[in-house]
Amino acid sequence: MIIKRYLENNILKDLSEKMVFISGPRQVGKTTLVKNIGNNYFKGEFSYLNWDNRDDRKNILSSMYRADKKLVIFDELHKYKKWKSHLKGEYDKYREDFKIIVTGSARMDIYRKGGDSLLGRYHSYRLHPLTLSELIKTTKKTKPFEKLSFIKTNEDAHRLLNDLFVFGGFPEVFLKKNERFLRRWHNERVDRLIKEDIRDIETLRDISSIQILVDILPIKVGSVFSLNSLREDLGVTHKTVSLWVDILEKFYYHFRIHPFQSKKIQSLRKEPKMYLWDWSELKNDSAKFENLIASHLLKFCHYLYDYEGYKIDLCYLRDKEQREVDFLVTIDNKPWFCVEAKSSFNGIPSNLKYFINRLQIPYSYLVTKDDGYDHIKDNIHIISASKFLTGLL
Repeated sequence: MIIKRYLENNILKDLSEKMVFISGPRQVGKTTLVKNIGNNYFKGEFSYLNWDNRDDRKNILSSMYRADKKLVIFDELHKYKKWKSHLKGEYDKYREDFKIIVTGSARMDIYRKGGDSLLGRYHSYRLHPLTLSELIKTTKKTKPFEKLSFIKTNEDAHRLLNDLFVFGGFPEVFLKKNERFLRRWHNERVDRLIKEDIRDIETLRDISSIQILVDILPIKVGSVFSLNSLREDLGVTHKTVSLWVDILEKFYYHFRIHPFQSKKIQSLRKEPKMYLWDWSELKNDSAKFENLIASHLLKFCHYLYDYEGYKIDLCYLRDKEQREVDFLVTIDNKPWFCVEAKSSFNGIPSNLKYFINRLQIPYSYLVTKDDGYDHIKDNIHIISASKFLTGLL
């Protein structure tokens, strides 16, 4: 099964103007994506240089590039302490000679250590795991404050969603669909994330405690995320556990969403909710389904921010009376649509109705894992996940 990734055409358009940065979790498909771009659109006239390779590293530092190449790809360049100032010099010198793509398994906007600003010289993307809409190749453009549009689903959509639920959206393990391989892949991915990626950049003395933290985080998915609780579990200071959580987030292990702030509701101020980039790690089916929906929504929001430039945000709703709705998507801090995720449909929650009326949310969706739902009641669209997710990305 050959999957053309959703960012390919956008990257090609942006390369005509600037450098392109692509970040995302380890093994999400960054290298495959950029090599496909090189082979398909630059007819093999590209160079791939990986900072982890000794010979490639020497060529990068000495600015040794093949004169006949039209595209140069730098992989994991953020591991070089002075990567931004180095890249600025290379781009300013060679911008008329070849295009540049930079990929990395950490958030490249974070690492600003000792380098000149690259402002105005690049466009940045975050590559996400596979999602249902990408797998069934739906193509549609969604504009802010318009109603989401869905396609008619069939057995293929139901099957693909079930595969995503079990195996996650990381391409290699999704395509293999083998549970033994999945278990081994989980172990190896986390081990390499901590012992290779994080250790290469961050100065940490207690790697073993971060491994314990990684074991704890999955059980926190979907609930209010308390650093104080983690501090007690690990027996460390608040500052230390905050640093560790931030580092894991920088390396795309997890992401956090924060409560929406509005004068119309007595919302919580700080407490986020946390989800994993790889929801297949989760054992609890309810938490896994909520995480799957969160990941699809985050991908949708990141795309509209990275390529379309909208100031979009993924939040959740919770007030001091403990009323809660799982997700709210906003543009310029104005509600666009909210989503409540349920493993099975047991009626419309009163909390959902409350926030819709209080905040005048234009569109609302109650998304259930059960098949066969697609109707509107009390201005709330009750819809099966296999159909709802076709309206995203």
